[in-house]
Amino acid sequence: MAYNTGMKKTFLTALSCAVLCLAGCLSINVALAADDASGLDSAVLHGETDKARAIDYKPGETMTFTLRLQGVKTLREGEYFIDWKRTGDDGKVESGRVPASLSEPLVVKTSLDKPGFVRLTAMVVDKSGAVYQKRFRGDTTTPEGQKALNAFERMDKRVFFDGGAGVEPEKLQSVPEPDDFDKFWARRKARLAKVPLVAEKKELKGYKAGFKVYAVSIKCAGAHPSTGYLTIPDKPGKYPVKVSFHGYGHTYPNKGHVISPYVGDSENIWFKFSPHGYELEREPEYYDEFFRSICSGGRTFGFDEKQNADPETCYFSGYTYRIMRALEWLKTLPEWNGKDLIVSGGSMGGLQSVWAAGLDPDVTQAYPSIPWCCDIGGRDTLKRIIDPWYIHETPALRYYDPVNIAKRISKKCRVEIPRAGLGDYCCPPSGVSVLFNNIPGPKKINWVQGSTHGYVPPEPHQSFSVTGNGWDGK
Repeated sequence: MAYNTGMKKTFLTALSCAVLCLAGCLSINVALAADDASGLDSAVLHGETDKARAIDYKPGETMTFTLRLQGVKTLREGEYFIDWKRTGDDGKVESGRVPASLSEPLVVKTSLDKPGFVRLTAMVVDKSGAVYQKRFRGDTTTPEGQKALNAFERMDKRVFFDGGAGVEPEKLQSVPEPDDFDKFWARRKARLAKVPLVAEKKELKGYKAGFKVYAVSIKCAGAHPSTGYLTIPDKPGKYPVKVSFHGYGHTYPNKGHVISPYVGDSENIWFKFSPHGYELEREPEYYDEFFRSICSGGRTFGFDEKQNADPETCYFSGYTYRIMRALEWLKTLPEWNGKDLIVSGGSMGGLQSVWAAGLDPDVTQAYPSIPWCCDIGGRDTLKRIIDPWYIHETPALRYYDPVNIAKRISKKCRVEIPRAGLGDYCCPPSGVSVLFNNIPGPKKINWVQGSTHGYVPPEPHQSFSVTGNGWDGK
């Protein structure tokens, strides 16, 4: 069934079609089937646009989304429906409901009259409007089955699509950066230089043979030292340095938000950067108390708007000191080959990767995947769409906005964004596009249709890459 969003439609009343955001802000009715007679527990709602590159639309040009229910053998007529919703950077909201069908795809046509993005979300619901939730059907009596169940519990259990299309994203920009942007960072680097470059290395035993592993703490400006785990191949030689940055996290160590060493790569030096400068090798209670201590204003770290009103008091202030200091110290290692300095990370780790590449001209490669906080300085002013869980704009945060820092990345540094989701509104495609536009050197971005912040649809799915500034394909 085809819908043109310029036509009059009946709006949803049973539920909101907005995708569940990272913070779990929305509450929706859930339909749990007693059996899987419908086959929906293995279903996928596959979506794509009429253009292979979903960012190649012009202002006012019709965008055609086609959504198909796949992985289902039979479907009871009248039992399930697809609720869909169109939002966009133009502020328009349109929605509808159609019977779920295995033979007739859902076709939604829309447009956007200016540079930016349209978002289309859709999900399978029952006849009462409750969202269908998949159930685990495996055998949990075996270790493999239990492992599969654990993986299933971390999944989004809806049968859904969350994707989009773009109009001239190469023209997108944020609000102007502060006039004293470079002077601000020159002052910060001068302050950091006054702190002696002194590190404590504690060798850790019991790891894989052929590697030396250290817990490292480096003196730094700000409230905390720069800390992390260093892994060096035991065989003599000179090696590239790879720095890995962690995503957002503030929970117990057994939840994976306290870093651990990376061991197993005999061709590189690895540094697993501690994002918060906490002590390493401590008991769980220490980390519990530490993470409580870095929250303020009744918010988790980084979200305190009072702190964020001043670039010297916001949480990112100490964070960026620690990144600059870690890179500075790593370049003093006698085992470093003196030329290859590579940074990578996803989400907040992607944000840190951009900070690293923009604040240290010796970074040679950067891989910021699904980078967080892009366009943080203009997201409220420009009113582009974003999920509810985000740091609100303040003028002070424009000094830390990765879209501004990206302009300072060396033209010799190769930057690849390994994944950018057209349905990721924790890290909206508009902001990621501004980031990509501002990178001065060789660059590549890999767009994935139907990909949210934590979800990549199964193959085959619509995906494409964009390159620029002499990217040579390597």
